[in-house]
Amino acid sequence: MGLADLFLDIFDPLLAYPTEQRAAKVPHAPKRPCPLSRDEKMMAVRNVLRYVPKKHHELLAKEFAEELEQYGHIYAFRFMPNFDLRAPPLSQIPAKSQQAAAIILMILNNLDPEVAQFPHELVTYGGNGQVFSNWIQFRLVLRYLAQMTSEQTLVLYSGHPLGLFPSHADAPRVTITNGMMIPNFSTKPQYDKLFALGVTQYGQMTAGSYCYIGPQGIVHGTTITIMNAGRRYLGVDELAGKVFVTAGLGGMSGAQPKAATIAGCISVTAEVILCTQSEGK
Repeated sequence: MGLADLFLDIFDPLLAYPTEQRAAKVPHAPKRPCPLSRDEKMMAVRNVLRYVPKKHHELLAKEFAEELEQYGHIYAFRFMPNFDLRAPPLSQIPAKSQQAAAIILMILNNLDPEVAQFPHELVTYGGNGQVFSNWIQFRLVLRYLAQMTSEQTLVLYSGHPLGLFPSHADAPRVTITNGMMIPNFSTKPQYDKLFALGVTQYGQMTAGSYCYIGPQGIVHGTTITIMNAGRRYLGVDELAGKVFVTAGLGGMSGAQPKAATIAGCISVTAEVILCTQSEGK
């Protein structure tokens, strides 16, 4: 198995469940809240079945319903590649548009097990920074990107590909929105419900936009935050000799202690990893 397999038809024949890959020792996301009624759970299953030919509905409806109960979200693990994802050289990616090939490369990098926080659950960083809502979306988007030209634009909403639309060479190749919620209803419980339904996702800043670059993207902002905290709370511009006590190294590879060093202070950072190296299904 390799890169070319990512662009094959996933329904004819129906992909086998990636049992070996699901058993890999990688960090897994905690079970997500699932505040859904019975009817809403059925809706969540239908929301994923919209991608699937009807001949497979009976089998996959049961599978998706079990995932929803076990994980609080339908990830469609059957369609997860049965090998670790890696970003290959651009020249090795089969795409008509070099810009589209670059986007494929970024997606694969975001889901590399050595990069992603919870690779099986499509989370790059931040605990909930989703690249896609489920693995079917991953497969469909890669196929769209491989076939699109430089005169087309792919439109995405929270991982869901709306399709390829005519555009021009200077237009964006992909436009993305994630986590769009009406302000009066943008509460954590309401988000949990919509995520469980599979109709929205929180892409963080660079997970759902496919451009995660680890500490490069946050060290400077964290440094400025620490320096401003010194000015605001301590009334000093120089932090030499000050101790910065904090918690959380996270997927940014320790941005806080790096930033503290740049700012000139001493850092003490605690890290607690709640996830386990547990097996998948």
